[in-house]
Amino acid sequence: MKLELRGITKSFGSLVANDHIDLVVESGQIHSLLGENGAGKSTLMNVLYGLYSPSSGQILVDDVPVTFSGPADAMAAGIGMVHQHFMLVPVFTVAENVALGAESTSFGGVLNLAETRRKIREISTQFGFDVDPDALVEDLPVGIQQRVEIIKALVRNSKILILDEPTAVLTPQETDELMDIMRQLKAGGTSIVFISHKLREVKAISDTITVIRRGKVVGSASPDASTTELAELMVGRAVNLTLNKADATPGAETFKIKNLTVMNDAGQRLLDDVTLSVSQGEILAVAGVQGNGQSELTEAVLGLHKHVLGSITLDGRELVGKSVRQVLDSGVGFVPEDRQDDGLVGELSIAENLILDLYKRAPYSRAGTLNRAVIAENAVKKVAEFDVRAQSSQDAADTLSGGNQQKVVLARELSRPLKLFIASQPTRGVDVGSIEFLHKRIVAERDSGTPVLIVSTELDEVLELADRIAVLFAGRLMGIVPGKSSRALLGLMMAGLPAAEAQEHMQSQREPGTTEEEEGGQS
Repeated sequence: MKLELRGITKSFGSLVANDHIDLVVESGQIHSLLGENGAGKSTLMNVLYGLYSPSSGQILVDDVPVTFSGPADAMAAGIGMVHQHFMLVPVFTVAENVALGAESTSFGGVLNLAETRRKIREISTQFGFDVDPDALVEDLPVGIQQRVEIIKALVRNSKILILDEPTAVLTPQETDELMDIMRQLKAGGTSIVFISHKLREVKAISDTITVIRRGKVVGSASPDASTTELAELMVGRAVNLTLNKADATPGAETFKIKNLTVMNDAGQRLLDDVTLSVSQGEILAVAGVQGNGQSELTEAVLGLHKHVLGSITLDGRELVGKSVRQVLDSGVGFVPEDRQDDGLVGELSIAENLILDLYKRAPYSRAGTLNRAVIAENAVKKVAEFDVRAQSSQDAADTLSGGNQQKVVLARELSRPLKLFIASQPTRGVDVGSIEFLHKRIVAERDSGTPVLIVSTELDEVLELADRIAVLFAGRLMGIVPGKSSRALLGLMMAGLPAAEAQEHMQSQREPGTTEEEEGGQS
C-alpha cells in the first residue's frame, strides 16, 4: 500500500509544528523519518493517524485522497501506529488488549476472544513473535509488549505501520529483534514509517530517509549516507560526532554509595541494595532501560526521597538525611532529567535562572538585596561561555529551545567549585550540535578532577562518555564494567543478567577467533 502526504501543515496557534510537508512511502518500503526531538516528526504521524486534523494539506492512500476524523478512520484505511509510550492496559491479557476497540461479541453480548486468540497465534507463528494470547501484559517484558502493539495493528489488517521512536525503551538485543521483525513485515508487503533520532538505527534499517528540521523537510538521503551527512542535515551545519577525550586518570574515591535502598510509601523497593563509588577525575555512567531505578538513585543523592536506607558519602560526610539545600551546599552540582519542571523556572530570565542556587551568596546579593548589575554581568559571561543562543540574557528561559535551556542548566551547575557533578539524561531532547558541546563540557569537568556521575538511557551517549559503566535492572545493580565494553554485554545486563553471567553467556555464544570488541561492533 502506498502512502503520500502533500503539503501537510499543522499549526497550534502561532506555532507551526509541520510546515508544508511532502512525503511518499512506497508499498513494501521502510521509510525513516529522521529528526531531533521537537522537529515535528510525531506531530506529523499523529496527523496521519487521525489524532490531529491537518491545518492544510492532503493525505492519499494508494493515490486516493482520504480524511480522518480519528484513529478508527485511519485504521479502517489500513494504517496502524505503535506509539513510543505503549497504549496497553496492564491488567488485561494480550488477547483482551488486541480486541480492545474492535470487540467481537457472541449472542447475548458476551465478549468472544477465541477468534482474537487464533489471529494472535497465527501472526506470532508467521513472524516468530512468541506471544501468549492469555498472558497478562503487566507480566511481559517491554520488548514483548511492543510486539503486542504490532500484533494489534496487524490483526486490524494494517498495511502501513507507523513506529514512533520504537527503540526508546528497548535493550540493544531487543532493538535487533525489532529490526528483524521490520524486515519480515517489509518482505510481506507492509509499508513502514520508522520515526527516530538515532542515526545508527536509521542507517541500519531504512530503504530511504527523509530528514525534518523545525517542522520542514530539509532533505532526503539513502542509508548509504554517512552519519556526518545525516547529522548535518538534522542540525543545518557541520557536526563532529566523535568525542575526543583522553583516558581518565582517577584520583581519590571521594563519592561512595553503600547498600542504598529506596522505597516508596507502600514499602516497595525502587532501588535495592546498590553499592558503587566514583573517583575524582572519572565519569561513571549509569545505564539501563528507563524506569529501572536510575531516577531514584540520583534523587536519593539529592535528598528528594523520604524512605532511604544505606549510606551516601561525599568526602567522608554522610548525605543521607540532609536537605536538598544542604546537599547542594556540600558541593554537588545536579542536572535533573526534566529541565523544564525541575531545572528551570521558565518565566524567570536566563540571568535569574543562572543564579537559582547562588542568589543568597555574595556577590549576587547583600543583606537580602539582589545585586542586579552583578547578576546581569554573570549572565552575559555565561551565555557567551556556554554558547546559549538567545537575543538577550534577560529573555525568559521558556523562550529558549530545548538545547539552549539545557545549556543554561549546565552553565549554572558548573559555575561554582564542585566536589561531585551529577547529570541525569544530560542531552535528552537536545540537537546533535548541542550534544557535541555539552559532552565536551562534561568531559572538561572530569578533567578538572571532579567525580562525575551520568545517568542516560542513550547507549551511544553512555559509551561516548563513560570511563566505567554501572547497569541497573529492576532497581538492582547488575555490575560495573569498563567504559569500552561491548553493546552486546551491556544489553544482556540491561535485560537482567549480572555482569559475570552476561560475560559467560557471550563467551559461550562467541565464534572461535572473534573478540568481544569485534562482536560489540557488529551489534
